[in-house]
Amino acid sequence: MKLFLQSLALSAGFLLSAHGFAQTYTATPPTKPAASAPAPAATTGAMTAKPAAPATTDAMTAPTKKASNSTSKMPATAAPGGGEGKVWVNTASKTYHCAGTKYYGKTKAGEYMTEADAKAKGNHADHKKACS
Repeated sequence: MKLFLQSLALSAGFLLSAHGFAQTYTATPPTKPAASAPAPAATTGAMTAKPAAPATTDAMTAPTKKASNSTSKMPATAAPGGGEGKVWVNTASKTYHCAGTKYYGKTKAGEYMTEADAKAKGNHADHKKACS
């Protein structure tokens, strides 16, 4: 019976730790009574809480690689469209970028239009450098 309770508590501990709980429960062995004291009729183990040992695997301890800021914020290739006489307007920041510059066609939100249309809609040039 004692072995069954211990294995049950151990199984419950693995189950609980797998779900993010930080405690496992194990049965403590009953203490032997002193020679002069009468023996109790039935002795059961008390349940005590102990912190769970963290389960570590290579996947959990291996450092994760983070993408560099330049690749995570903009796509590697420019959006289709654009071309001669067109600027890329970042609609989120209201900034337009000239053809051949770093952010031309590569910001998350944007559209191509002529520089005159971009200025007419209240957009401003990147770093205050007009394309034409």
